[in-house]
Amino acid sequence: MDRETVSKVAKVARLRLTDEETEQYAADLEDILSAFSVLDEAPAIEEYDLGPIKVEDVLREDVVYRDSDPAELREIMGTKDDWVRGPRLS
Repeated sequence: MDRETVSKVAKVARLRLTDEETEQYAADLEDILSAFSVLDEAPAIEEYDLGPIKVEDVLREDVVYRDSDPAELREIMGTKDDWVRGPRLS
């Protein structure tokens, strides 16, 4: 990484760096960025499976059915004008 980039980053971070510190940080950041170059050689996620069991998206077909008649439920629950009264909360 060059000194100019380090100076810009230091300015944004509100750091006052001496010339020696700028040189040192430029060298350190260059080492750090070169360490990440190993990731460029890593296989892509499409090529490499991380799990022991392959996961497939399988959707089931839902069957919609009514297991009870709403009119019967309203009658059993003792509704008033089709409103259900629940227990008091306090």
